[in-house]
Amino acid sequence: MTPEQIKLVRDSWQHIEPMEEQVADYFYKTLFELDPSVRPLFKGDIKTQGKKLMEMMGTAVSLLNRNDTLLPIVMKLGERHRRYQVKATHYETVGSALLNTLQAGLGDAFTEDVEEAWTEVYGDLSATMIEAANNSTRPILHIV
Repeated sequence: MTPEQIKLVRDSWQHIEPMEEQVADYFYKTLFELDPSVRPLFKGDIKTQGKKLMEMMGTAVSLLNRNDTLLPIVMKLGERHRRYQVKATHYETVGSALLNTLQAGLGDAFTEDVEEAWTEVYGDLSATMIEAANNSTRPILHIV
């Protein structure tokens, strides 16, 4: 990711954060519509899960230029997701749900550049999580 992309992600996230409960609800609604087979993977209260999602996203966004701190967090998250039976194919659906949610939340502010920046960051984060879940020691995170 370039510094400009990091700025776009951070700036757009600032618009999303005040609506975090609604954003999380929309995200999970979209995710379950895109792939109903993932619903059973969520055992607990979805509101609590949404809060965790938004906290993790906020943490990741704030650490985008600090690989030394972000990388271990993302790798541990990938390892945990393996224990929850998350498959590599699920990450693509999650990415689609994320972009759909960001587009709905940002409206006209969801420009092509913003979409590209989020696609890049999600691609790097999800690839790192998948690698960690597969017990690989080769991190993929390419954020500058």
